[in-house]
Amino acid sequence: MVFFGTDEVTLRMFQLILVIFIGVLAAIVYSLRVLVLMERRVARMDENLEKITLRIATEEAKIEREEREIEKALKIKKKR
Repeated sequence: MVFFGTDEVTLRMFQLILVIFIGVLAAIVYSLRVLVLMERRVARMDENLEKITLRIATEEAKIEREEREIEKALKIKKKR
């Protein structure tokens, strides 16, 4: 059986702890990257929803305007 000296064991433990620490940091950085990408995707979806809402509001205003014009035209015809 081969026994390691205390300096070698300490060095191996330090290397192991360092590898684990670097791995955890890499996982955190990757998670933050995914979070930023998801936030950008949600922001684009929000912008698209806003554009759609504005289009719907514009169309609704047009329809209401046309509806008032039709009602005015019908009232004029009924009076005659």
